[in-house]
Amino acid sequence: MNRPALSSVIAFAVVLGLAVTAQAQSGWPVYGGDPGNTRYSTLTQINPGNVKNLKVAWVLQLGSLRSQESTPLVIGDTLYVTSSHGPKNVFAVEAKTGVVRWRYSPDVPAGIDQYACCDVNNRGVAYSNGRVFVGRLDGALVALDAATGKEVWKTQVVDYTQGSVITSPPTIAKNLVVTGFGGGEYGARGYIVAYDQADGKEVWRFYTVPGPGEAGNETWKGDSWKFGGAVAWAIGSYDPALNLIYYGTSNPGPWNASVRGTDSSNYGQFTNLFSSSTVAIDADTGKLAWFYQSTPHDAWDYDGVNENVLADVEINGQKTPVLFKADRNGFFYVLNRKTGQLISAKLFATANWTSGMDMATGRPIEVPEKRPRVNFRAKDVCPSAIGNKNWMPMSYNPQTGLVYMPTLNICMDMNLAQVDYKRGAFYLGAEFELGKWGPGGHLGEVIAWDPIKQQKVWGKTDDLPYIGGITTTASGLLFHGDIHGWFKALDVKTGQTLWQFMAGSGISAAPITYAIEGKQYVAVVSGRTFAIPPFFGKMGEQMVAASPEGGALFVFELPSP
Repeated sequence: MNRPALSSVIAFAVVLGLAVTAQAQSGWPVYGGDPGNTRYSTLTQINPGNVKNLKVAWVLQLGSLRSQESTPLVIGDTLYVTSSHGPKNVFAVEAKTGVVRWRYSPDVPAGIDQYACCDVNNRGVAYSNGRVFVGRLDGALVALDAATGKEVWKTQVVDYTQGSVITSPPTIAKNLVVTGFGGGEYGARGYIVAYDQADGKEVWRFYTVPGPGEAGNETWKGDSWKFGGAVAWAIGSYDPALNLIYYGTSNPGPWNASVRGTDSSNYGQFTNLFSSSTVAIDADTGKLAWFYQSTPHDAWDYDGVNENVLADVEINGQKTPVLFKADRNGFFYVLNRKTGQLISAKLFATANWTSGMDMATGRPIEVPEKRPRVNFRAKDVCPSAIGNKNWMPMSYNPQTGLVYMPTLNICMDMNLAQVDYKRGAFYLGAEFELGKWGPGGHLGEVIAWDPIKQQKVWGKTDDLPYIGGITTTASGLLFHGDIHGWFKALDVKTGQTLWQFMAGSGISAAPITYAIEGKQYVAVVSGRTFAIPPFFGKMGEQMVAASPEGGALFVFELPSP
């Protein structure tokens, strides 16, 4: 474990390409397109000149409504996609036509949604060596035969009745399948665990909240570590050259920071490791290689779970393996992914809880009146608990050298309150109003960001929040959806809308693109978020009114000549 050293100001950078190469093949083999989560495709058949001609090729009904967040995989000529509610269904379909080859429909306990923060979503599967791996709301990880859909093995990762569900696909590293789980709002103690792909037996486990005798335990007051959160509920990244697995961790539990340390910005040793952090783990041993904590002693619910995007770029004339992260706390981080060294960090959206980054310590400079405290209500804090960017993934395009982010412009009022731990119930200790409009009137924005110069290149605003995840292509296109149900293609250079299609329900999931028999397709799942809007008052009412619930996979193609 090392606290990152810091570098001098970056002079310039030229994109060299990806250490974990963007998918050059015709499929979409992993959630982020490649193990580095760039969500960049080299396919060029669909381009700015002809994208206006896109039409629906086929549609798959997913068999459930509410909060569809799956990113499909395409392996060979088969597409794999999940539904929400468990998942209620995992489908394998012919990628060209949508004809179902098999469907896996597990039994999921009734009433499980009470343990699922925040919703009964599922973000998809992982694939390796002829097997499909899927995490479930009941805390199980399952291996399926990719050809038949039959269960090969099932292992219990965590007890879901403590408030821990699995909603994201696992990470593949060599012969291992690696996963985290949710529960930061329920006082779960986080860990990341690796299983043998062959038989589901546990190989190693890394606790993201250190126990007594482990380095970092001293950063927790008393026995607060027992319910410390810091769960890894989102997407992992993997660098096969360094053999490192990267995960972001959630908020500490409870939200009431005084339970875990001081009730002020002068938190001293009580940083609450490894919450709201990025951790790099040796894939063979499960040992911590390095960490970087983005929000020490978090009192805002600024989860650090957003995806870590891996790239190789030139910084001050030197090829550097980097990790990009657009954090909920508003900072865009560039880290050396080999060492954890902080290279740069700048605010990419409205964030007034901080006045900037202290490059000597690598910590944000807090604005004290914007920290919620017991009996003190911090008002008009930006961003809100949902962050300046939520789980919806961004894309890094090595051709333009830019990152394309779905961002949020929401603020909040919050104060902390007394709370006692009760197993399986929310463990927050906070009173809040999360749905306050940010400056400018818009609530969402697609931002093109130069990660080396750390500056905005262009932005395209949306009236409502929850812009969907983003994918870009070598032909110069950016695809994303919105909560109204519009699925759009933008010009990566200007942000101009070149094409759009009404899917009928909100789109949060990130799209993919793939080719079969020389023909390129674009696919996206539609199904508006359900459990998030009630947290946002009148803003949430507008989100619900924007589109009905849904559950379908849309696949698009160009007309045949």
